[in-house]
Amino acid sequence: MSPISYPYSHTMRVLTGITTTGTPHLGNYVGAIRPALRSSQHSGVDAYFFLADYHALIKTDDPARIQRSTLELAATWLACGLDTERVTFYRQSDIAEIPELTWLLTCVCGKGLLNRAHAYKAALDKNAASGSDPDEGVTAGLFMYPVLMAADILLFNANQVPVGRDQVQHIEMARDIAASFNHHYGAHFTLPEAVVDAQVATLPGLDGRKMSKSYDNTIPLFAPPEQLKKLIFGIVTDSLAPGQPKQTEGSALFQIYQAFASADESAALARAYAQGIGWADAKQMLFERIELEIAPLRARYQALMAQPHEVQAQLQAGAAKARRSATPFAQRLRHAVGLRPLAGAEAGADSAPTDAAVGTAAALAGSALAPKPALPTFKQYREPDGQFAFKLTDARGHLLLQSASFASPQAAALAIARLKAAGYAASPELHPLLRLGGTSPEGSAGSADPAAAAQAAEAALEALRAAG
Repeated sequence: MSPISYPYSHTMRVLTGITTTGTPHLGNYVGAIRPALRSSQHSGVDAYFFLADYHALIKTDDPARIQRSTLELAATWLACGLDTERVTFYRQSDIAEIPELTWLLTCVCGKGLLNRAHAYKAALDKNAASGSDPDEGVTAGLFMYPVLMAADILLFNANQVPVGRDQVQHIEMARDIAASFNHHYGAHFTLPEAVVDAQVATLPGLDGRKMSKSYDNTIPLFAPPEQLKKLIFGIVTDSLAPGQPKQTEGSALFQIYQAFASADESAALARAYAQGIGWADAKQMLFERIELEIAPLRARYQALMAQPHEVQAQLQAGAAKARRSATPFAQRLRHAVGLRPLAGAEAGADSAPTDAAVGTAAALAGSALAPKPALPTFKQYREPDGQFAFKLTDARGHLLLQSASFASPQAAALAIARLKAAGYAASPELHPLLRLGGTSPEGSAGSADPAAAAQAAEAALEALRAAG
């Protein structure tokens, strides 16, 4: 799965959530695990993978199932080749900043937005159809699910979130919530983009329908060889006898084979279909081809399942890595909303976090970072005419950059992201839209020293980059 294009050339942060319910099957491997792992190897991708065990609490109240599924899924991704040196892999419940951010976002999220969530509306429709009370079986967790998902994404300022089409709405809601927070408290969040890869395979199950636990037609990813063979031989086929030509079109067996085979191997099986291969022989070929790819992964999976402490250690290391950025960022967000040390109250609402506060945040993150000086701040706001703008001020509130008006908060946020990532000098396409502090647009005649103003803005942007 290749990341979608982005307006500016910098490393793309891609975040993938894995719900910890159920046992992975071949459809999960082909449609999600394998393409995500391939994408994470891209040189321009900063990949985050997390086990969404808070989300699992919405779907099941069986503690043993959640614990077992968390171990199984972590072991699965590691066995399939997730490189924890290259990516950030953690368990959601190990990041204390996620539920904290969920509350901050809850306070800027309109109830009307949550009323429109597909899962909540589906529950209401089900109750209406059965004549039940509208809220029968509807927990606050189900209702608030989109806010928790937004916190997962926004805490790490992910640029892209690979999802199925049924989850696109949640990414759009995360963007709305982020824009609302940015409007109230300044430009803190990147607006994420949903990535739906139309090329990702949807694997048919034993009965020809989409492979899904809902249909009870799955093939477990790490089924023992004898069980795997038995399941494959149970795939529904037609009644054509050996010697009779067979169609690859609509053949679940052929589609599954294609998902594992090379183009040459698939072409060879297509010729065998045309020549009348028997179903038993075709199923044997499918079993052998799947076993060729899965057998080494199964061996690694079994070794990891026998050493749960090793899986736990990798997840905790990933959580520590994630919190090196999450904890200081959460401190900035607390400061932004007014949850600040009382001793600094006289400094005013726009003062930046104190050195002590940032130092404490770094210590909580397990980082060796020294206390940092007060930081410059981006403020995004709405103009009286309904358009959007932003400004960059230093820690004392002095204006460094002022933008022109943008038609949408997303356009303003993209300009801010560009400046944060590349700096002022390396963003010449934005210069016509920016006024340096103390100068006219583009440093025109009669203004203050534009070189000095540009240097001050560049230093402030560099300080923001260094702070993460």
